[in-house]
Amino acid sequence: MTKRVFTLPDDRPTRLVVLISGVGTNLQALYTATTNAAYGAEIVGVVSDRDTAEGLRWAQSRGIPTATVCLGDFPDRESWDVAFTAAVQSWEPDLIVSAGFLKILGPKFLAQWPSRVVNTHNSLLPSFVGIHGPRDALRAGVKLAGATLFIVDPGMDTGPILAQVAVPVHGDDDLETLTERIKVAERAQLVASVGRMVQHGWWIDEVRAGFESD
Repeated sequence: MTKRVFTLPDDRPTRLVVLISGVGTNLQALYTATTNAAYGAEIVGVVSDRDTAEGLRWAQSRGIPTATVCLGDFPDRESWDVAFTAAVQSWEPDLIVSAGFLKILGPKFLAQWPSRVVNTHNSLLPSFVGIHGPRDALRAGVKLAGATLFIVDPGMDTGPILAQVAVPVHGDDDLETLTERIKVAERAQLVASVGRMVQHGWWIDEVRAGFESD
């Protein structure tokens, strides 16, 4: 298998763009990390597919530039993909973090930043793809749930896995309690993993991915 290695600039902070659809708790965790210069990154823009996303207002209150590109404003996904790509490109990102973003990214977008778009997902992939990971974990009766960070490819939650964190499912868990524990673990994993990508780089082969610091 051919191993490809990716690194980010070491003479300036890495330029991050974060994609959101909701409150933006992962965005907030990343922002807190970037306030420490040693983390080596800065959030240069936040983009949402929903103008009602609370995370946009939060970002604006911190002086972070934002943009909204709603799918419903375009005649088809292809034209939305073009506009969404242009909005993100305006900030010239080095790395893009999809953090609670609920749309499948288009081919033009992924071709613009191959293997430089990561997504955090609230299940232990490949189990429970889609937006209902904690619910599906409870329905399946599994003993371990968790979160996955992966390199985005054209499929739904199918890209090479960079990191995973397991969260035990307790006998008295309901959807609210399990979801909240997964969120806590997911945020910590996201911050740590993006930091490793920024500081050390990452690698990908046909089916796997990892950090150069491993």
